[in-house]
Amino acid sequence: METDFYEASTFYIDRERKFQSSMPSHHYHNGYEIFYLVSGDICYFIDDKAYQAVSGALLIINMNEIHKLVNSSGATFERITLEFKMEFLDDLFAGGLAIDVMSSFCQGRPFVKLSGQEMSFVERLLEQMIHEFTKMPIGYEPHLKTLLFQLLLFIHRKMSAAPAAEQTVISSIHKKTFEIVDYINRHYDQKLSIEQISGRFYISPSYFCKTFRKSTGFTFTEYLNNVRIKEAKILLTRGSDKVANIAERVGFESLTHFGRIFKEFTGLSPLKYRQQYKSPL
Repeated sequence: METDFYEASTFYIDRERKFQSSMPSHHYHNGYEIFYLVSGDICYFIDDKAYQAVSGALLIINMNEIHKLVNSSGATFERITLEFKMEFLDDLFAGGLAIDVMSSFCQGRPFVKLSGQEMSFVERLLEQMIHEFTKMPIGYEPHLKTLLFQLLLFIHRKMSAAPAAEQTVISSIHKKTFEIVDYINRHYDQKLSIEQISGRFYISPSYFCKTFRKSTGFTFTEYLNNVRIKEAKILLTRGSDKVANIAERVGFESLTHFGRIFKEFTGLSPLKYRQQYKSPL
């Protein structure tokens, strides 16, 4: 197996929509990496295991850990990659800490399962980091450090609270889930149900529910709502379409249901989310 070494950045973060990895070979680096999949479905190899990552997946990769991203479907995916060295946080930890937030990287459990609200919290933290890193306003570096510490503390608490959390390691039995996830990503705006998906892919509803949860970490409904709400967030902040129209465009038959699910994921109503995060023209 070809394995390449890359010198890690002291701190680097970016968000990109793409259809293939910029690092196609197995590689490792002398820094820590946090990978968040905004949308799409990919396979991530870490050491000798393969993890099926779908939108909302958070992966943490230890220093010098061999890894590789594979996009077997060839469809577009969007991801946020954060890379840093411990020295970036040295002065922040100068007084010592009672909690070793870096211990999360050493547990051999790279997959962190998030709820809808936790996804929104993590995305907001990462977006703030991207803004500070790219715009470099006054005081950006200490702000970056405090934002990174917030994320590391969140991850540490999540992993401490669920030490036996399932890891979505791929097995040959569950590879059909890749096809189903890809289908949902392409048809989320249509009326989808467990029965309809099961019939289309020639599997029983009970088997579908069991294998989908085991492979992705989400129930079918959780994953479908996740995809729909992510698209709704884009439409709310990058356009001026009415909320009712957006609800229909992303697959919700009821505006009330859309509002309730949107608030479960973001903590805000669609209108308040638009007001708070609307992109400037």
